[in-house]
Amino acid sequence: FSVSSSDLVSKWLGESEKLVKNLFELARQHKPSIIFIDEVDSLCSSRSDNESESARRIKTEFLVQMQGVGNDNDGILVLGATNIPWVLDAAIRRRFEKRIYIPLPEEHARLTMFKLHLGNTFHVLTEDDMKDLAHRTDGYSGADISIVVRDALMQPVRKVQTATHFRRVSGPSRTNPEETLDDLLTPCSPGSPGAVEMTWMDVPGDKLYEPPVTMSDMLRSLATSKPTVNDDDMTKLRKFQEDFGQEG
Repeated sequence: FSVSSSDLVSKWLGESEKLVKNLFELARQHKPSIIFIDEVDSLCSSRSDNESESARRIKTEFLVQMQGVGNDNDGILVLGATNIPWVLDAAIRRRFEKRIYIPLPEEHARLTMFKLHLGNTFHVLTEDDMKDLAHRTDGYSGADISIVVRDALMQPVRKVQTATHFRRVSGPSRTNPEETLDDLLTPCSPGSPGAVEMTWMDVPGDKLYEPPVTMSDMLRSLATSKPTVNDDDMTKLRKFQEDFGQEG
């Protein structure tokens, strides 16, 4: 069972606690089961005087369900994910028996992520290019790398939309990749041999040959996409790991 705060919060009085209770009851009916709560801090942050009564009741219901008297939680694993574990309520924190710090991806993991996100996309990146990108993205999270690749995948589209000249090339047919056509059109610079002045609106859809993603596209996207995790956050995470964390 994978849930987020939006799945368990309702505007109706008393409904949120029922949703939490129903979630655990459903998990007990289907055990062995796993409940994964994403961004658990949004539901179980530290109690304060200015928090709403609804938020306080949700936290209380979580406490009761996770380790309350009369609740059989054998065969149920509750996993919570958060980027800011230091804001968790102390009682909730104790309910999670293991608190494991997952660091930012290392270089070999970042290399794998680049390959996965590129997938079958038409590109001309070599293995060395991929390794270079993995080396350059120290401090980037998995989400950051996903953003870099998504932006780079749009670069060929931008080239097509902004091009003033196109030239004829050979390439696979859109309808039949095994068939090679020699009358496709791809964007080019005005000085390229065979360049014809036209815009992408003048190119028939079945004749457009989008350029592949290049290392230059990746570097351009990398220059505009900075890591979202700063040094202060990393310091707090390491401090929390030292104070409350456990090895996996």
